[in-house]
Amino acid sequence: MPPESPCRVVTVIQARTGSTRLPNKIMRPLLAKPALVRLVERVQQARLSGVIVVATTTDPADEAIVELCRAENFLCFRGHPTDLLDRHYQAARLLRADAVVKIPSDCILIDPYIIDRVIGTYRANPHLYDYLSNLHPETYPDGNDVEIMSFSALEIAWYEASRDFEREHTTPFLWENPGRFRIGNLTWETGLNYSVSHRWVLDYEEDYRLIKTIFETLYPRDPCFSLKDILALVAAQPELLAINAQHHGVNWYRHHLAELRTISPVETRLVGEKAG
Repeated sequence: MPPESPCRVVTVIQARTGSTRLPNKIMRPLLAKPALVRLVERVQQARLSGVIVVATTTDPADEAIVELCRAENFLCFRGHPTDLLDRHYQAARLLRADAVVKIPSDCILIDPYIIDRVIGTYRANPHLYDYLSNLHPETYPDGNDVEIMSFSALEIAWYEASRDFEREHTTPFLWENPGRFRIGNLTWETGLNYSVSHRWVLDYEEDYRLIKTIFETLYPRDPCFSLKDILALVAAQPELLAINAQHHGVNWYRHHLAELRTISPVETRLVGEKAG
């Protein structure tokens, strides 16, 4: 593999308190610390995550996130409440990013190794990718979402993306235009696809129960527990996967299948979502 290119990486963790399905979810406790803190800790364990910034909103309710970041000595940026593309762009521009990593705040159990694998592949192949992720198609267990893009590609999206879902979800303009951008994807090295059968995304009460159980079981043994450790736990205790089974495969794609050219209906469940 060729040497990694010089590249200022900025990892943006998007966070807000106003989730409609599970309000204030990122402040839910995991061993006496808010879930957001536990996520940032895991991102910090990655060697290549660069400058890490929590990007929250200008909504007064999110002052709590600013205060938390101040107390934990996390870098924090405040931006548009609903235009996530603008929030990522403005934070990346302020921090002089060459490459921007997007990690959602609901991926509490994300594996630092996977973060490094995506960023490392991007940096080692600077002329191959404008956008690289492990999501198109997704194969890792849901909740290990890593996307990296050049700042110049993000800037083009910021200027040109006009549809609401393109602004809300930050990156669709890029991966929906493979003719304009050099798009890459990393699949799980095992050759398996657990994206719709294993879910540790914090979006519903059942998700929190599962994540809390996993965290309280594994963290005391090893604060740097990995995807392999989580899989070993749920293999030994298969009843854990049943906790949030009704939400397996549920994601935002289901609302925009008529508009998304590169997403198939098999990549999302159309039913099974609880109101919230």
